[in-house]
Formats: sequence, C-alpha cells, structure tokens
Amino acid sequence: MALYKLRDFAGDSRDADFDNYEIRDFDVYSDISNEKVGTVKDILVDDAGRFRYLLVDTGFWIFGKQVLLPVGRSRISYGDRTVYATGLSREQVESLPDFDDLERIDYDYEEQVRGVYRTPLAERSLDTATPLEASAPLDTPRAYADTTPRATTPAPAPAPAPKPTYDRNTYTYEKEPDLYDMSEQNHQNLKLYEERLVANKTRVKTGEVAIGKHVETTQAQVSVPVEKERVVIERTTPTDAGRKVAPGDADFREGEVARVDVYEETPDIRKEAFVREEVNVTKVTEQDTVEAQETLRREELDINKDDQLRNRRS
Repeated sequence: MALYKLRDFAGDSRDADFDNYEIRDFDVYSDISNEKVGTVKDILVDDAGRFRYLLVDTGFWIFGKQVLLPVGRSRISYGDRTVYATGLSREQVESLPDFDDLERIDYDYEEQVRGVYRTPLAERSLDTATPLEASAPLDTPRAYADTTPRATTPAPAPAPAPKPTYDRNTYTYEKEPDLYDMSEQNHQNLKLYEERLVANKTRVKTGEVAIGKHVETTQAQVSVPVEKERVVIERTTPTDAGRKVAPGDADFREGEVARVDVYEETPDIRKEAFVREEVNVTKVTEQDTVEAQETLRREELDINKDDQLRNRRS
C-alpha cells in the first residue's frame, strides 16, 4: 500500500470533509500530559486518497525527529489550531521510527508504527475490565427476588481476548478503525462560508497576423572590361646590313624557335546574396479595465441560548 504526501497526490482526495490544508502547521499536543508534541508538517494519503497519517515534526520536544500519527488517533480543534494526539506519551514518540522519506515506508515500517500505538490500547482495555459479580437477573421483579443471605462468589474474570494477528498479504487499514477511522466526534467542525468575487482573466485568440516574404526576379546587366594579348612580328633592316661577319661570330642553328606566351582575360560573372534589410516583428500589449458587479452572500453564526428559548415560549 503506497503512501503519498497530500500535495503530491495526483487524484482528488476522498476525505473531502477533512480540511486538509487548514491543519498544516497546527500544533500537536498530547491529551495525556498536555505537552506540545510538535507541529503538523504534512498529511499522508493512500492510493485511494484516504487520509492515513499526520506527519508531525517534534521540534524541540524530541529534537530533529519526525514521526507518523494515525489520523484515528487525532482530535482536531480548528478554533485553537491544535491537534490533540489521543493517548500519546513521550515514551511512545521516542519508540516510533523516524520518518525520513516515502521511499522507505513499506508494510514493515508501518507495522513498527502501528505496534507502538497498539500496545497502550491493549493494556488499557485489560486494566478497565472488572469481574462482574453474580446477582439476580435484571428483569426479575424485586418482590420475587430471593432475599436469603448467601455468600456471593465473584464470577471468574473473562480470559483476555487473543491479540489479533495481521498478515502483509491481507492487511487493510479498515481492520484497525481505532487507528485510521476519522470519527465525526473528533473531526467535526462547523464552517461558515462566504462568497467572494474572484476576477480571473482568460486569454482568447482574436486574430492572427502572418508576416512572410517572397522572391522577385529582375534582369541585371553588367559590363566587364577584359584584356587579351596578341603577338606582333616586325621585320626591320639593321643599320649595318651588308657588313662582313667574322668567321667565329656567325652562329648558324638549325630549328631555333622563339616562344612567347599569349594571355587574355575572360569574364567571371556569378551571383552572391547580401543582406539588404532587416524587419523586426514585435507585439505591444495595451491594457484596459473591465468592471463587473455581483451580489455576494455570507453566512453568519446564530447562537440561541436556553433562556432565550424560554422567553420566546412564554
């Protein structure tokens, strides 16, 4: 049986009459010694949303300890913002296992808690059991009752009832109503309600503005000057034409060739994208005030005393 903190429980609580959020931070007192035990820090519920435990921080009473108090052992006073722990003693609190987190709560852990709260009730029931004396039946007329003096023999005391045993596979909280039932006597309260005007705002879509872009095409023309080389061959007659050349100066070569590289420029035209303009899209909130008027109701407490009732009758 898994337990959850009330604020983490996803479903709606079935114990709606238990004003769960009011009792958080209520002081917890023992109804035996009237000592302050601690403060309610949270409420633990089961899978069905039933309240099962109050998580109590003992504070300075037993420093640094948090313990579980079954809801059936609590008596709540909303006017005093106080929870009275029924039959809770300091020794019990010291014997209770410390609450660390929900991950370590299992059947064995709860059995440790329940074992501490079961013991005093069992002892109390045995102490208050008194043997009954033998006597005449209650419905026997006094005139016919035997008045002869005789020695009265006390009836034997009834054998103590065997302590119930519990099994982890069949255990349910309903088997121990003294620990988990929320009686009307201990948990009842009278609430006075009033209506309040709560103004909320709902965001409604009233329109849509679509901002997009499209591509337009244009014809562009560009002129690029280019250069190219050409070879110019010019034949001239030297001024010393006809001069005799010495035999060693004449160098006749077969197949001699003069090579000249010729270049020309070709246009390199391509398209590149550039940022032309930037558009910023923002929204501006305009405020307006809407006024509303409603009729509100509120409950007041009526107290009628006995003397007032007698005066009315007379």
